[in-house]
Amino acid sequence: MRYRHYKGGIYEWVCEAKLEANPTVTLVIYRSPEGVTWARPREVFFEQVMHAGKWVDRFERIDQQPE
Repeated sequence: MRYRHYKGGIYEWVCEAKLEANPTVTLVIYRSPEGVTWARPREVFFEQVMHAGKWVDRFERIDQQPE
């Protein structure tokens, strides 16, 4: 799956992971086109942020859902 960050970057969803120090925290692991791997709490990955005066998704899925 691919997602577009609200600032324009395109990222590939790699997987979800549990934080070892606190297993109640689920992380989204994702990768940039340059190969840099990032981790962000799932709730933050899917939250909305204020951008250009309106609320937008931090990451928007850009792949089509399978039918």
